[in-house]
Amino acid sequence: MISTLYDLTAYAFFLLVFVVLYTYMGYGVLAWILVSLKARLGKSADLPGPAGSLPLVTLVVPAYNERAYLPEKLQNCLAQDYPSSQLNLLFVVEGSTDGSAEYLEQRRADLPNLTILSGSERLGKVAAMNRAMQQITTPITIFTDANTHLNLEAISRLVRRFNAPTVGAVTGEKRIRQAGFEAAAGSGEGLYWRYESFLKKLDAELYTIVGAAGELFAIRTELYEPVETDTLLDDFMISLRIAGRGYRVAYAPDAYALESPSFSVGEEMKRKVRIATGGFQAMKRLAYLLNVFRYGWLSFQYVSHRVLRWAVTPFCLPLLLLLNVIMLTRPDPASTRFWWLLFGIQLVFYAAAMLGYVLENRQTRWKLTFVPFYFVFMNWCVLLGFWRYGNGSISGVWEKARRAA
Repeated sequence: MISTLYDLTAYAFFLLVFVVLYTYMGYGVLAWILVSLKARLGKSADLPGPAGSLPLVTLVVPAYNERAYLPEKLQNCLAQDYPSSQLNLLFVVEGSTDGSAEYLEQRRADLPNLTILSGSERLGKVAAMNRAMQQITTPITIFTDANTHLNLEAISRLVRRFNAPTVGAVTGEKRIRQAGFEAAAGSGEGLYWRYESFLKKLDAELYTIVGAAGELFAIRTELYEPVETDTLLDDFMISLRIAGRGYRVAYAPDAYALESPSFSVGEEMKRKVRIATGGFQAMKRLAYLLNVFRYGWLSFQYVSHRVLRWAVTPFCLPLLLLLNVIMLTRPDPASTRFWWLLFGIQLVFYAAAMLGYVLENRQTRWKLTFVPFYFVFMNWCVLLGFWRYGNGSISGVWEKARRAA
């Protein structure tokens, strides 16, 4: 009886190991294999269409108390290689108290394509976006954050992806500015987004992106559905609901938004916990996408790339330690040595993560510690986000995380 319990514990341990490895590495390998097979069969994803007639586009910039970024952001928008006669700018500054509306009003005198959506009441980003979308009549709407810098071809490259009628949304690439010496938050964040960009390329080739990057994404305006005002991940909800209607979310890595890393691990944690909380909220509202018989590839990608990472793997990690400790008590010296080895590997990994945390405000001379640090950090934030979601601590009001200069 006792031997059977130990065997079941061992099976559970290796099942959890498989889930963790599949979530962070296995899915990428499997997606790469499937994409390679698809390419050999001549079924690659749609390529960007040729330059031709350019549709009217509205660039929406939600900017709550972002006065410090507005001059540079406005200049960046105006410098885009997209024809100014085809580009409308809509800055949403509702509730701002830092002079954002006043500054934009001054600039509007010589910018006929600039529209400002302001007001004294702070309703939240999603409520402001829902209101803004009621005013937009252009066929394409692009969303971008106020504190990001777009490459000058970003808009034109996003728009070209819509030449394929099956594409309902397009997401650009998020890039993190890297300095010579970085805090762990910046180093880990940059590594994470480079890996995410690799997975997104595979996702797009396989079928669709599962979640747009809020820093830069575009949609067919007619496909926009008003989002619940308490939504935390509006970009994720908007893009996945469009995908759920049978459209693909394409990826344009040559259109990117560049932003600074979080100012500190504390600021990054605040942002990650909010994202994780929004992830659990989104999974509840998008539960219908789990029906693989109806949504096929979308369901497979959604579960593999998002659901496992948000709702399963973070809970596997502490269970792995617990099951490993149980197996150390097995009355079999030869087997016990094997389990001590596995336990030692886990301890070394978490020790490296702790070292990465200790060095987070120092010069990054040993970046190997930041991979385990950011991995543990992300999963810890998911657990905190789950607790926050369970306690109903959800607000759609804008929250700002401080960024490095």
